[in-house]
Amino acid sequence: MKLPNALSLNVKSLALLVVLFFTINSINAQILNVESLRKVTDTSGFSGNANFNFALKRNTNDFITLSNQIHVQYKMNNHLVLFKNDISFQKIEGDNFENSGIQHLRYNYKITPIITWEVFGQSQYNKISKINFRGLLGTGPRFKISGKENYRVYAGTLTMLEYEEVDDGATGIQRDIRGSAYLSCSLFPLENISFVSTTYYQPLYKQISDYRISSQSSLVTSVYKNFGLKLSYTFTYDNSPAVGIPNSQYNFSTGINYSFD
Repeated sequence: MKLPNALSLNVKSLALLVVLFFTINSINAQILNVESLRKVTDTSGFSGNANFNFALKRNTNDFITLSNQIHVQYKMNNHLVLFKNDISFQKIEGDNFENSGIQHLRYNYKITPIITWEVFGQSQYNKISKINFRGLLGTGPRFKISGKENYRVYAGTLTMLEYEEVDDGATGIQRDIRGSAYLSCSLFPLENISFVSTTYYQPLYKQISDYRISSQSSLVTSVYKNFGLKLSYTFTYDNSPAVGIPNSQYNFSTGINYSFD
């Protein structure tokens, strides 16, 4: 029996969504892409989104990955508050789940249509990268380079206080001051498609050769009402990671995105 065109399209979309949803493959990144959290809206009040991911993979080992991300945003006049909570669990073969998480709170105050001042705090742990705890407190300006309806570019230069405890048996507690410069580009080619790409550079002020670079790109496509499909790719380079951890890590993930406003 031949399906009607509209029903056939919905079935194909659902099948594609299911396939992609169960093919997530990820390594947890160490730098949070805050630009991917911002929900573009001209209305005041609450908005946000939630992502839920599951992966089951087998090659030489069995991998199970569970993760969820919740983002809430509140906007009122020149004020904007962002909150992000990410939690992830990964199990390899019969080992216990190794967990990671990031909690991020950020406040923006728009000084002019071009300049916004940012203040943020962040806590993080990542057992896979041997980070027991990393705390950040930072502030600095954010600049709007282009604010067209379907194309936006922003840049920021912030200073961060960093406290870090790693579990590699060799590195002591670190208390440092880092810079955090970023360039972000957001594209909205169609009403139901958005693309955000951001690159961060975070050098240690007292030793410029100690730096981190992170680049993340995310594509969100609306599937049904407030539900969408999100694909993300992140590459992170840390010049001085914990002992036994590689300098570069990458993360490719696919999941379901739910947004509200």
